[in-house]
Amino acid sequence: MSMDFLTYCRAQGILIDHLPPVGVWRRYPTESHPHKRNGAVKYMIDHGFTQDWATNLEVEVWKSDKPNNFDRSKLMRDVKAAEDKKRAQQREAAGKAAWILKQCQYGAHEYLKAKGYEDEQVNVWAKDGLKTMVIPMRVDGHLVGVQLIDEQGIKKFLFGQRTSGASFVFDNRGVNILCEGYATALAIRKALKNMKRRYTLHVCFSAGNMVKVAASLSSGFVVADNDASGTGERVAKEIGWPYWMSDTQGEDADDALKRMGLFKFSQSLVRSMPL
Repeated sequence: MSMDFLTYCRAQGILIDHLPPVGVWRRYPTESHPHKRNGAVKYMIDHGFTQDWATNLEVEVWKSDKPNNFDRSKLMRDVKAAEDKKRAQQREAAGKAAWILKQCQYGAHEYLKAKGYEDEQVNVWAKDGLKTMVIPMRVDGHLVGVQLIDEQGIKKFLFGQRTSGASFVFDNRGVNILCEGYATALAIRKALKNMKRRYTLHVCFSAGNMVKVAASLSSGFVVADNDASGTGERVAKEIGWPYWMSDTQGEDADDALKRMGLFKFSQSLVRSMPL
């Protein structure tokens, strides 16, 4: 038997105590960010949608197992129309992503320079005097969108793009390693090169999305952010693979590398990894 919608929302970490109006999105605080409204829900009587913007890039779906007295055929038409619209938006976003990548040149970017990766070459999109770092996002090898990072480090995705299960991969034909951010992946790659270890690094863009990327892989290793909410470690444990996390709250792997130095960070990371 499925849980009711309010219980489902709370299980997703959304702080909600009453049913929202039918058919409209409403924003609520979350356990990870109780002073913000990062949680979004939409209640449709026999099904509903939830999303925690801080931890999950995609919408989660709830379905009731109880009969209701309403026009189911109309609801199903509405649902199909919404799904068709979503797919159309995803196709449009994928096309825009491909167009943006064609405008890019390979070079250094201020965001990575500030992180200490002055020599790292990435896709850079120059427009209106601004330079944006462009990270392709793919599912099963197919381009579905991009992450855009400006020179101040502000990150965005394209409107309507698919993000669920999408990743950017550094492939060195080694163990699958999941992490959230691009700079985090660069720190991990630097450490593994130092230790002469092979890797297949998956940049997943959020903690919640690591779960979905992991579901497409047979095994691997997780590098979790040590955030105050505990989300990174919670997700790593949910995936069920071996994982590494900094012992200092607020740090990701890139922060740990800078604090510990390359040798100590490399040793710490590799000790946690499967052989």
